[in-house]
Amino acid sequence: MTARLADIAAQAGVSEATVSRVLNGRPGVATATRESVLAALDVLGYERPVRLRQRSAGLVGLITPELENPIFPALAQVIGQALTRQGYTPVLATQTPGGSTEDELTEMLVDRGVAGIIFVSGLHADTSADMQRYDQLRGQGVPFVLVDGFSPKVRAPFISPDDRAAMGLAVTHLVSLGHTRIGLALGPKRFVPVLRKIEGFQQAMRDRLGLSPEESEELIQHSLYTLEGGQAAATALIDRGCTAVVCASDMMALGAIRAARQRGLGVPQNVSVVGFDDSPLIAFTDPPLTTIRKPVQSMGQAAVRALLEEIGGTPTPPSEFVFLPELVVRGSTASAHGVEARGRATGGAA
Repeated sequence: MTARLADIAAQAGVSEATVSRVLNGRPGVATATRESVLAALDVLGYERPVRLRQRSAGLVGLITPELENPIFPALAQVIGQALTRQGYTPVLATQTPGGSTEDELTEMLVDRGVAGIIFVSGLHADTSADMQRYDQLRGQGVPFVLVDGFSPKVRAPFISPDDRAAMGLAVTHLVSLGHTRIGLALGPKRFVPVLRKIEGFQQAMRDRLGLSPEESEELIQHSLYTLEGGQAAATALIDRGCTAVVCASDMMALGAIRAARQRGLGVPQNVSVVGFDDSPLIAFTDPPLTTIRKPVQSMGQAAVRALLEEIGGTPTPPSEFVFLPELVVRGSTASAHGVEARGRATGGAA
């Protein structure tokens, strides 16, 4: 129990005596401090004492496309914790191949009387999807917030990373290392984050290397947001002479490293690789991955704040909140001095 008190106190930023007073229901503790202790219990996974359990303010649905990419569980955890602190119960609904669609999951959540829904990388990010589904949801009186993807056709709060700025950071870093033949591996073109990454990449290639959009077009390869997709895209880009590959997800970047090694090339000795997301554990890959860190904590908390304002009847005007990413340099990028060695390894010019 003493160890547990110490953990809770450290998490809440209060003394163990204060934690004890809260857990035993004693007076003399400020409301904000009491809430901090209760939130610490939730975060650390301890059950609240029965007398302190807050009546749930309701269920909130969280719909994600999948959980294999570790960035989605990371975002779900941030959103779930933020909702729990506010007395809501998060309900995670995940799309799986051959399983329920976003519309079916939405209908299921609405039938259960959720107070609101947060959509992550959903159909709102697909330029080919019918956006009327969101108008219908609003017509049912269900507040919602959309993360990763934007459509001017939908009146709702949007939470996005700055995909254009992210590509600028990656290209600038690689050019500073002497790379001039930089490839971009990303998902299908119909998705808004993909289109924005292309815009940012082409603008950076123009600004840093003087390449026109037409000239940089051959350095862009579409595939799937998977390890295998990254491997296929990077293989094509390496065969086109790219000495560095920027990937639209960390999973794709791991595939790009595999592609280089299958060509007998070292990473970063012959090919530099940059990921996107900074997923959990990605710092411990071989080599540790240079990546663009998606601001998951800020985005998740902002999504919850926006949804609670919608639920509370004081919604912000429909708009997009854009969060700046950060370049995290690790071991998968290096100077382009290995180009000559790479040319010898592949038997061609680099």
